[in-house]
Amino acid sequence: MLELTVGQVANGGWCVARHDGRVVFVRHALPGERVRARVTEETARFLRADAVEILEPSPDRVTPPCPFSGPGRCGGCDWQHASLEAQRRLKADVVAEQLSRLAGIDRKITVEEVPGAPDGLGWRTRVQYATGRDGLLGLRRHRSHDVEPVTDCLIADPTIEELRVATEGWRGASSVEFIASTGGDHAVVVTPKPHRDVRIPDIDASVMLDEGRRGTRVLQGHGTLTERVGERDFRVSASGFWQVHPGAAATLLDAVLDFAQPKPGEWALDLYCGAGLFAAGLAEAVGPSGAVLGIESEAQAVQDARWNLRGVTQVSFERGRVEEALDRLEIERADLVVTDPPRAGLGREVVDRVAGLRASRVVYVSCDPATLARDIKWFGELGYELADIRAFDQYPMTHHVECVALLVRA
Repeated sequence: MLELTVGQVANGGWCVARHDGRVVFVRHALPGERVRARVTEETARFLRADAVEILEPSPDRVTPPCPFSGPGRCGGCDWQHASLEAQRRLKADVVAEQLSRLAGIDRKITVEEVPGAPDGLGWRTRVQYATGRDGLLGLRRHRSHDVEPVTDCLIADPTIEELRVATEGWRGASSVEFIASTGGDHAVVVTPKPHRDVRIPDIDASVMLDEGRRGTRVLQGHGTLTERVGERDFRVSASGFWQVHPGAAATLLDAVLDFAQPKPGEWALDLYCGAGLFAAGLAEAVGPSGAVLGIESEAQAVQDARWNLRGVTQVSFERGRVEEALDRLEIERADLVVTDPPRAGLGREVVDRVAGLRASRVVYVSCDPATLARDIKWFGELGYELADIRAFDQYPMTHHVECVALLVRA
């Protein structure tokens, strides 16, 4: 047990303190607090700890709305003990710190609310539960395989909670993911334990079995969901990627198009295009005289994207790793690039390849401020500068934050 004065926020839901010259990453604390913390992990360079007693609380501290939040409990939320306003300030500080430390850019950041969850609860439209030994569902504890029994997840969409409560007892399952789409569809994706048969309770939803490398097999209903963005419906495979906040897709699409400013006749690339959300907006803007190419490595996502934009002649989709597909198709230039990579970011090879296209604008959507800042630094070395950046609170109560950055040729 350590008594600590907590300093600034760090990426990942921690705050930073020091003890005997070593950094201590503290969860369940807020900047400026004096806490008693239990060490949970020790390395040669730093400690990890949970604040188990608050000696001098921050004015931003609130009582967590969820009874399963706290030291040693459910690891799904990081900031339930902070007001929503404070959560957004903390996330803004993290984005600004990553940009400054990794990219050498000083920028004031404001994290914007995403419509659809004014109290920060009930927003998550996909929740993956783990199963305990008794087959009952719960959520993993922080940095642990242990399952915390959870009777009510407050950040989950209420429909998900209704499905979960009605279907306890998933014997033979390793995990069960519940999905409630913005189009009104419901689905369950079950991952079995090795060499075990899964008992599927009666449930009013499509049911799929995740068979690992063999893909996902539909057991009941159908394997796709409808996601609605404005006046357009998107078909999305139930096991595929879609934003989990109901307001996120429309918010990000508006932000991307605002930064990209696509013009009729332009040649645009949508990298890591998923089911075609950004490609749809780009195709409408560039018109029949322009062209949009989406590149995506997931086969089912490419099928969904082609279905979603069938009949739109100025858009096409290609399956493959981004750098491989650009080389295979001998693409050497573009007017505009939109990219939405996974958490690992673009990486040096893809940054080099994208910068080589000499597009006047690159719009970069990121769910990790650290890899975003790293890639922005590399773009800077190749002639691009950060013209603007916005940050969105798509994941209230957690440390996660979504950013959209505009890079222009210097």
